[in-house]
Order: sequence, then structure tokens, then C-alpha cells
Amino acid sequence: MSSPLARFGFLSFAYFAGIGIFNPFAPLWLQSLGFSALAIGGIASLQSWTRIVVPYAWSWLGDHSGRRVTLLRVAAAGTVAAATLLLWMRGYTAVAVAVMLLFGFNGAIIPLSEAAVSRHLAATGGFDAGRYGRVRMWGSIGFVVTVLAGGYALESIGVERFPLAVLVINALMLVAAWRLPLAQDAVRHETPAPSVWPQLRRPVVQWFYASVALTVLAHTSLYTFLSLYLESLHYSKAQVGILWAVAVAFEIVFFWLQGRWFDRLSPWRWLQLAAVASAWRFAILALLGHWVLALVLSQASHAITFAAHHAACIAILHRQFPGRLRGRGQALYATIGYGLPGVLGGVGGGWIVERLGYTWLFAAASLAALLAFGAARRAARLDAGEPVAGS
Repeated sequence: MSSPLARFGFLSFAYFAGIGIFNPFAPLWLQSLGFSALAIGGIASLQSWTRIVVPYAWSWLGDHSGRRVTLLRVAAAGTVAAATLLLWMRGYTAVAVAVMLLFGFNGAIIPLSEAAVSRHLAATGGFDAGRYGRVRMWGSIGFVVTVLAGGYALESIGVERFPLAVLVINALMLVAAWRLPLAQDAVRHETPAPSVWPQLRRPVVQWFYASVALTVLAHTSLYTFLSLYLESLHYSKAQVGILWAVAVAFEIVFFWLQGRWFDRLSPWRWLQLAAVASAWRFAILALLGHWVLALVLSQASHAITFAAHHAACIAILHRQFPGRLRGRGQALYATIGYGLPGVLGGVGGGWIVERLGYTWLFAAASLAALLAFGAARRAARLDAGEPVAGS
């Protein structure tokens, strides 16, 4: 990996290390503060609420100014300030405000960095799935390191130390942002960036985003409630961490080797495969969560349901949103794909858990994944110019 890509790999490591400590263990910390499942789902959904507006706003600035690395540094500094607030916040409103600020700044990192990496790859030989996979792989490594270490650490020192872990990891992300080459900010534009709306009006793009949104909606049940579900089945925090790590270990293998096999299927085929695998994964969680082997198999499918899905989305976005549209295409991926579904999944998932239980939550997730398959198939047929029934 060249030096600029290595530095982006470091940023990816730090960013996903933060996700690896927050997503699995924040619900357990919030539970220790006495919050209900619905309240926990509400706070967890704030990460998605911020993604409705925040990534697009940061990416608009990046596309129009060209100063993506400078903006990344500002955003990383903001996450450190917000994480510091969590050290003292304990009431529901105070915690919610601190989390919203944290992800308000955090929401800039991925769309700005993905756009910068995509631009670098385009300038050095075109989008290469293998080279991109090596960068993204470091994010997966960061996640697995913190999810494993976090499980054991919080088991031994207490979940009340969770905010300190969040602060330390966000400080590491600030260091990573400061190490990015400012040469990425060298591009200056004399004309305004083109409008993104003509692309969004294309049916193939609309069905693509619908498929992403439904797949992520299904996965919200995992990100927000898996740790609570496993604890309800009497798994220890260390075991919870191990099961999360299994998922990311298979994700790492996919990203490391994706240059060898990614081109064997089109991105649209990968998108459909990921949706089918997701339906299978959540059906297993709904029916066989008490069986350890079933949980391991479910987590192993993360290589397809997340890693292959994400790689396919990036490849599609690279083609559908070229040039100076790239940052806003990435931001819309975060907003439409992760923001709105995350809000619905967090709040709606909390409602389902409190009234119907975890089995019905994961059953609903499996249904959402099947709908995602239908949307991905329709997008693929539109992209290929094939006739679509009802169009």
C-alpha cells in the first residue's frame, strides 16, 4: 500500500475502532445507567439521526472547497471534545446530547475519507477493488481489536469505564487525521460543483439506495440489540466480544482477498447475494440464538452481509457518482443507506423488543433483507437496460 493509502488505512483503523467500542458496548453502558430498551434504542438511533443531514453537509463542503483533509481534521477534533463530555454525563438528556454531538462530528469521517481515497485511486490507475480492500481492511482490524479488548476490559474493570475508552479511541482518530497528506487538499475548482439531483432522479440510483437502506435496516437489529440479546441468553461480556470479533475476522479476510474474487461477480450480483445471506443470518438469530455454533455461523456470514455489500456499494457509487459528485454520492450513501434506516431500526427495534421480544425483531430483519434483494435485482435489471415488469 502506498504512503497516502497507508495513512488513510490508519484513519480507517481508528474510526472503526471507535465503532467497535461504541456499537457493541454502549447499550450495556446505557443499561447500567438504568435506561429501558426503548430509551437505549432511542440513544443508539441518534447515530443514525445525525447521518440524515450531517454527512451530506460535510461532503458538500468537501466537494465545493476541495479541502477534505482539513475538514477531516476539524471533525476528528470535534469527536474528541464530544467524547470528553461523556465522562461526566449520566442523565438521559445529557447523554443524548453528548452522543448527538459525537456523531455529528463523526459523521464527516467516512464520506470525506472515502471520497478522498476514491479520488486517489482514480488518479493512480482507476478504482481497484484490491487496493481499496486493503485500506478498508484496516478499519475491520481496528474494529476487531477494540471489540475483543473492550469485552475483556469492561468485564474486568467495569462497564462504567466505557466513556474513557471512547475518549481514548477518538483521540487516536485525531492523530490519524493529522497524519493525512495535505496534498489531497491541493485541488482547487474555478467553477461550481455540478448538481447531484440529475443522478438521484435516475431509477437505477433510486432502487440502489432502496436496496442499501433495506439491508442496513435489517442490520440495525444486529448493531443495536445483538449485545443485549446475547446477554439475555446469559452470554458473558467477553463472549459477546468474541462473537463480534468472529464477524469482523471474516470481514477482514474478505477485504484482504477481495482483489482475487470480487471481479468474479458484478457489484449488482454481490448486492443481491448480500441481501439473501442477510435474510438467512437473521433467521438464524431469530430461531437458534441459544446455540453457539449457529451464532458463530451467523457471525461468519458478515463477510458477505457487510464486507461484500460495502465493497459492492463503493464500486457502484464510484461509477454512478463520478468526479466532483463523488463526495455527495458517498454522503447520500450514509444518509439514505444508514441514517434513515438506523433511526427506524433503533426506535422501531426497541418497540418490537419491549412488546414482542428479540425473536420477532430478528424475524422482521430477515423480511427486510428479502425486500432488499428485490430492490437490488430491480436496480441491476435497470442498469443492464433489461425490461422491468411494471415500469
